Amino acid sequence: MTDPKTVDNARAGLAEWSAGSRDNFHAVTEVVGAPSGGADRDPISILSYLQRYINELPLDEFEESDWVTLHTDIVSFLAMAMAVERRASWQVRDAPDSTRGYRYVLSAFDAQGNTHDVDPFEVVAQELQHRPIEVARILANAEVSLGAPRIE
Repeated sequence: MTDPKTVDNARAGLAEWSAGSRDNFHAVTEVVGAPSGGADRDPISILSYLQRYINELPLDEFEESDWVTLHTDIVSFLAMAMAVERRASWQVRDAPDSTRGYRYVLSAFDAQGNTHDVDPFEVVAQELQHRPIEVARILANAEVSLGAPRIE
């Protein structure tokens, strides 16, 4: 059973979690050599830079810490892209089967006003199991899960 205090603490720290994800997105933008000027308004503009960066990584030589960093970096990109493209926001959801008892998810409304969640860590984890790693496929899978209308 999930300790309600643990989930409440995660919810209380949600703004800090979200800011950390945004800060990491900015660091990723720098690392991949993308122009940072418009990245906040159009995160997808760094997709080709991120894809090229991933394609050039020596994945066969990665250690666990390298995979964790790559996973986190792609999640930060995905979160920023979904925030801008789908108005998704970070939320905390109970997850009694997880080790912490909760999960950070991205949440957005669809055209009918229904809320949809996607676990970006799970979406990215599934993609990291396959090669080549395709960032566009990660975006597409998240968008399908969110079922949210594109913002015009």
